[in-house]
Amino acid sequence: MRLVFLGAPGAGKGTQAVRLAEAEGIAHVATGDMFRQAVRDGTPLGQEVKRYLDQGQLVPDEVTIALVRERLSRPDCQGGFVLDGFPRTVAQAEALDRMLEEIGAPLDCVLELEVPEEELVKRLSGRRVCSACGANYNIYSHPPAAEGRCDRCGGTLIQRSDDSEATVRQRLEVYRAQTLPLSEYYRRQGKLRAVDGAQAPEAVAAAIKEAVRSCGRGGAGSS
Repeated sequence: MRLVFLGAPGAGKGTQAVRLAEAEGIAHVATGDMFRQAVRDGTPLGQEVKRYLDQGQLVPDEVTIALVRERLSRPDCQGGFVLDGFPRTVAQAEALDRMLEEIGAPLDCVLELEVPEEELVKRLSGRRVCSACGANYNIYSHPPAAEGRCDRCGGTLIQRSDDSEATVRQRLEVYRAQTLPLSEYYRRQGKLRAVDGAQAPEAVAAAIKEAVRSCGRGGAGSS
């Protein structure tokens, strides 16, 4: 089973991708994890990634694609994988298709978690982190017992700059610009399955399993 997860920031795709990979016994492949591991390993590609990250620049497609190619060649991916964070653009999706075609292992399904923008803004702008111990909260869904104070250590809770409402809306705008063409690309292939990501986590997980089964039945379009 070879899958891709799509979803805006705050949609919960990382959590659900890990959950599905564990349930199915396949590899969870996240680009963020790949970047960090490559940098730690000090490989030539890792050194190249570090140079871009240290300069605050985006890692170019060709470097990201080379890392994905290397990661998917490892033994734990031979039985299947869940890609999380890649592809982000149509160019990356086309490169992934070519890569998988070379090894005779095309994607089975692309899962897109759909969450209304206002809910995403609420999830992301409501996040707070303890400045002392790093514990995470959300003032809407997981508030601390005492406002502004960490339950664990009593430290001050802060809002990260990239979680401000204005920044969150800008991130979502960038995501839409990149991903709407990507969704259409996979829809034309008959591989895209839309899942309501605004439900409770258990319900989202159940809907994902049904969507994956629909891919296995060869259905087309969105669920």
